[in-house]
Amino acid sequence: MKRTIAILCMLLALFACASGAAGENAAQPKFKNASVHDPSVILADDGYFYIYGSHMAAARSQDLMSWETISRNAEKGCKLFEDVQTELREALSWAKTTTFWASDVQQLADGRYYLYYCACEGSSPLSALGLAVSDRPEGPYQDLGIFLKSGMPGYDATQLPNVIDPHTFYDKNGKLWMVYGSYSGGIFILEMDERTGFPLEGQGYGKKLLGKNHARIEAPYILYSAQTDYYYLFLSFGGLNANDGYNIRVCRSKNPDGPYVDALGQDMINCGGSDGSYFNDPDYAPYGVKLMGGHQWEPYETDHSKKAAGYKAPGHNSAWYDAETGRYFLIFHTRFVSQGERYSVRVHQFYMNEAGWPVVSPLRYAGEEIAPVEPQAQCGVYKLILHERDINLDVHTSKIVTLHEDGSVSGDLSGTWACEEGMKLTLTLDGVAYGGVMQTGYDENQKVFTTGFTALDDTGAAVWGVRAANQR
Repeated sequence: MKRTIAILCMLLALFACASGAAGENAAQPKFKNASVHDPSVILADDGYFYIYGSHMAAARSQDLMSWETISRNAEKGCKLFEDVQTELREALSWAKTTTFWASDVQQLADGRYYLYYCACEGSSPLSALGLAVSDRPEGPYQDLGIFLKSGMPGYDATQLPNVIDPHTFYDKNGKLWMVYGSYSGGIFILEMDERTGFPLEGQGYGKKLLGKNHARIEAPYILYSAQTDYYYLFLSFGGLNANDGYNIRVCRSKNPDGPYVDALGQDMINCGGSDGSYFNDPDYAPYGVKLMGGHQWEPYETDHSKKAAGYKAPGHNSAWYDAETGRYFLIFHTRFVSQGERYSVRVHQFYMNEAGWPVVSPLRYAGEEIAPVEPQAQCGVYKLILHERDINLDVHTSKIVTLHEDGSVSGDLSGTWACEEGMKLTLTLDGVAYGGVMQTGYDENQKVFTTGFTALDDTGAAVWGVRAANQR
């Protein structure tokens, strides 16, 4: 029932957007933004998508475009708990803080909603993970207690996890897991008890998936795809501030608890800092498929808006798959070019390319459906972003290329292109081959529906293209 309600709401959004195919004359989508850092998504029984994040912030939406804030912070105005600072005093006292980091909510077999919270001061791995429960997704939640701590005497921060950033998920056989961890000793996974919501006994911190020696890797989120029969582990590399290089990566496995590999076949267990290092990005930048990082779209001469726009430090994502429509969604927070540390939630569709890797739309989700792009909308001048595989502290700026009718590419890069069935894209730029998807999407900066493409090369580096506006 909840999926049916959500699909009806999305269909209404589709009609409002005239399916995107109407181009620049299509009706404008309606967005309402929410400032939820580290958003973790669920679809609840009431038909709403809920996102939960750091500082006990939360919001909900029926269409993944217009968000209603339901809780802003972990102070007196927190709506998720009646008195969060008092009820979760044990976790805050252990972490020596008043701050909560990323939260996660899972609906278990009893129909109730279980909120996994974490407290961390930030300058040390002195952290606590706990669990609370409610009959309603918006709360109020009742504390069930702490189940994991880090930073105690004898704790080795180079090898053991900072117990934050939890994400619980069911595998394809209906078994419950929790992946978690950040910085310090890496990302770990635990088998969970579906009846209680707590970890099964005797696991300690669980099984390590990757990370060591204070690598800047955090925000694990695992999504299973029946389409490819892979578990995809999404991660954020780099620092979360606007100029610190946050970027979204992914690796995959046939098993929920690994081993996970990237596009080069590298075992992610080897991804981490070198001995004695501290936040040494070059040690782990070569690992993982980089889906997006900081980027800036420079205006083209035919664009309506001459303002540069783009994301800075996009990261800490969750993901959702709608089996009824076959659509994947990436939900994350981001900062913005020339806007300091202000952040907001963004949702982009993503797709699976021919190699079975996610490729993320360069354009914000605006109700568009998956449909072939007409030939006349495929050719033209494109602004192009090469995301590369670095942890880029500075944004990658757009280049200009033209996709010609004869299948050639010219401009700042040259090569060839082809689009089969109006969707499957193959692209070669300066001798590098990419595989991905071409789709219609909404260019929020230019306020038009246009053609975009997204693809990956064999190393796991993404390229994005957006067709410049007002072309004839």
